[in-house]
Amino acid sequence: MTTVFVFALAIGFTTGLRALTPPALVAWAAHLGWMNLNSSPFAFMGSTIAVVIFSILAVLELIGDLLPSTPKRTAPMPLLARILIGGLCGSCLCAASNQSLFIGAILGAIGGVIGAFAGYEIRKRVVAALKVEDMFVALLEDLITIGIAYFSVTH
Repeated sequence: MTTVFVFALAIGFTTGLRALTPPALVAWAAHLGWMNLNSSPFAFMGSTIAVVIFSILAVLELIGDLLPSTPKRTAPMPLLARILIGGLCGSCLCAASNQSLFIGAILGAIGGVIGAFAGYEIRKRVVAALKVEDMFVALLEDLITIGIAYFSVTH
């Protein structure tokens, strides 16, 4: 198994934690030339407009995650978004490595499901065990998401 498949699963996992941060990092990586998506169906990800849109959405999501009215990531619509965006990000990584887009999409989607449910449970348990405000654990989760997604797009 090539390592790109592991990274496709990993970036999918990060979409389970934060749906819009990983595609923002994919867009930046493509835009900066770290990932070559030029001859793929995902060439649009490297465009300036994609970078701007995904970056704004990622920042809004990071802020929105701290609001009490934000729905659970395991609710049907947020979960579906994580599955689809995980598939997109996984496919982009595979496209940049000339690997199967379908396998990348499947692995990214599976990673999105795993990340959504595991992230929700771990965050809930850490907040309860440490008796800290949810915001502090959410910020740590943001850093983990950014770190894993960054590592995935740069390797």
